[in-house]
Amino acid sequence: MSGFPAGGAPQGGDLGAEIEALSGRLARVKSNIGQIIFGQEETVEQSLISLLAGGHVLLIGVPGLAKTRLVDCLGKVLGLDAKRVQCTPDLMPADIIGSEVLEESDTGKRAFRFIEGPVFSQLLMADEINRASPRTQSALLQAMQEHKVSVGGHTYPLPQPFHVLATQNPLEQEGTYPLPEAQLDRFLLQIDVHYPSLDAERQMLIVTTGSVDAEAATVLSAAELMAAQRLVRRIPIGDKVVEAILRLVRAGRPESSEIEDVKKNLAWGPGPRAGQALMLASRARALLQGRFSPSIDDVAALAHPVLRHRIALNYGARAEGVTLGNIIDRLIAQLG
Repeated sequence: MSGFPAGGAPQGGDLGAEIEALSGRLARVKSNIGQIIFGQEETVEQSLISLLAGGHVLLIGVPGLAKTRLVDCLGKVLGLDAKRVQCTPDLMPADIIGSEVLEESDTGKRAFRFIEGPVFSQLLMADEINRASPRTQSALLQAMQEHKVSVGGHTYPLPQPFHVLATQNPLEQEGTYPLPEAQLDRFLLQIDVHYPSLDAERQMLIVTTGSVDAEAATVLSAAELMAAQRLVRRIPIGDKVVEAILRLVRAGRPESSEIEDVKKNLAWGPGPRAGQALMLASRARALLQGRFSPSIDDVAALAHPVLRHRIALNYGARAEGVTLGNIIDRLIAQLG
């Protein structure tokens, strides 16, 4: 079986051979997940793209679409230590990060000891993140951006790799706290999870109600995933693709865009982090599909999950029924 030797990437400087070897392993990853998650091929692919790019994921969909099961499956297949937090309005920052407790030894000496929270994992699922208070949401901000947390004047590094996969229910908004724009920008992709097709749902009903539960097999290790993330950053990207990314991102800013729909309907557009996300995600998508370099088609395919949480409609556009999807489609169209 071709692939990474245990603990890292193949030795040698042949980038093409490394990409070819890893793409075979990634095909097994997708196949294993496909035995557990039915009818969500695009969601699975985009989640893997985000992890390969070293980013965090925001999954938005109604209950019952296997979002939680997907995160569990990703942790198993990728060999990651996964933990879950169910967000509620009374969830406190210490419930996620951890806290210091005062302990007394047998000799009577007292000292503080830090007890780690669930954020000290390689794959953290924040279920229904918009149900947590802004104070608790902000506790994840430093962790997501800097991969460390500060408690009681001390800084604690998080395990590597570290990824947050958060979910949101788009239906019930009462008692929820929308994520601030600064935190939304920390998510590499926002993935909208849709209902499965008829055939996929039929297969799901048959398989998941039987006497035997399918289990995912571990294909990669955490060290191999980190090696894959380093490989993604080494994949060459052509000047035309770079220009397409710049054109797409800059055309989405109403202050400078030449597209009338953008100037009329957007309150604000994507910042430079959107371009960085497109660069990394396009490379990761090419790697996942066994290609040696990304194309403009990768940029177009990833425009929606990269941009939909980084732009906002103004009041007039919302009143007229304009959607973010309409605007992003218009931006993709100008790529030619």
